[in-house]
Amino acid sequence: MVQIHKEHFPPDAPDVEWLRAVGRRRWIVLTKDKMLRHRETEIAALRDASVRVFILTAGNLRAVDMAEAFIRALPRMKRLLEKMRGGFIAKVTRAGNVELVS
Repeated sequence: MVQIHKEHFPPDAPDVEWLRAVGRRRWIVLTKDKMLRHRETEIAALRDASVRVFILTAGNLRAVDMAEAFIRALPRMKRLLEKMRGGFIAKVTRAGNVELVS
């Protein structure tokens, strides 16, 4: 089941807060926020909460193109989820490739 951020958190919710909530719920984050992996406060929050994050690297995609990229990547994402027990950040390309970042 896919959960939409705005259905659970206010649009201005600080990343640190919603990342902690996501970790408690053991949800997996799919995002196109490329800067998430560069902000130390957010990185610390996702590590503390053991959040697993997949960041789509291609910019300016329509929603259907983003969905297709994640669908193409799904088998690789599943393998990474089975392999990694703690929190991590992985990149997902438009072609569906998945690469562990941290």
